[in-house]
Amino acid sequence: MLRKFTAIAGFALAILAQPGPVGIGWAADGAHDQDAERLAKTEALVRRHVDALAVDIGERPLAAPLRLARAAAYIRREYRDMALHVSEQAYAFAGVPVANVVATPAGQAGATAYFVVGAHYDSIPGSPGADDNASGVAVLLATASRIAADPPPVAVKFVAFTLEELPAGGTAGQGSRVFVREAREAGHRVLGAIILEMVGFTGPRQRYPIPLERFGYPREGNFIAIIGSWGGITFWRAVRRAFRGNRALPTESLFVPFRGWVLHDTRRSDNAPFWDAGWPAVMVTDTSEFRNPNYHGAGDTAETLDYPFMTRLVDSVEAAVRRVAAAPR
Repeated sequence: MLRKFTAIAGFALAILAQPGPVGIGWAADGAHDQDAERLAKTEALVRRHVDALAVDIGERPLAAPLRLARAAAYIRREYRDMALHVSEQAYAFAGVPVANVVATPAGQAGATAYFVVGAHYDSIPGSPGADDNASGVAVLLATASRIAADPPPVAVKFVAFTLEELPAGGTAGQGSRVFVREAREAGHRVLGAIILEMVGFTGPRQRYPIPLERFGYPREGNFIAIIGSWGGITFWRAVRRAFRGNRALPTESLFVPFRGWVLHDTRRSDNAPFWDAGWPAVMVTDTSEFRNPNYHGAGDTAETLDYPFMTRLVDSVEAAVRRVAAAPR
């Protein structure tokens, strides 16, 4: 069902919610077996990535630069094992060397117009950062492995952003802001960005920011949310349609005007720099602290995550990338 709501704090805020997934079922037992095998393989991959970041490395803040560098090195190795073209945007923040890690399918590295799939790999001090945001990086890497095997006709960059968390988050030193700034300076054009921000936690209770509490959203935290803003409604709709095709993953959606300033919680991740640049972007999220009681704490551990949920999300993100890359322009 599609529902629209307006007039929050004097602004138009359109919300399109989907109470249940829709899609096409399996055609035959053989297809079912192949799909089950593919999902099992993807789930094992997602678990491995989360363990590598949140267990083997652990907390990854600016204050622990060696751990942050180990996380970047892990991502770089994974990209290279996929035979992707890998580059880095190296810079320094507060005297600490850091880097965004960027990968592109072979043959697309020189493209100046491209889609982005991104997730930040740092965490805050004292937290293993499993949901925030090893989960996003795990889905990023699993999606990249599928796209690398069969690249779409339009270039895609898989970007592991550094320094989304404080003290750099929201400043010019935030990794996604560095990426956007350098892309604009180089004359590049981002056709659309899918930002994965905390995508691994499900639970029996779901809360919302105050303006959304009475808008009919589910009270159970079993869905993934897609959040877009003005300037990117066509892209947001295309991503939403692709996600709706996966009936194994419930999806809710939100569209906010004014680059999210009417609902600041929608600007707290790496989608905001793309919105500010006028480029289409969506944040894909499990809704952060509105669902996960372990947010920014020591309890944000690998064993608290829902791996089948993340595995189904890989299907949706891959479908979205292929849909938007195949659309006429």
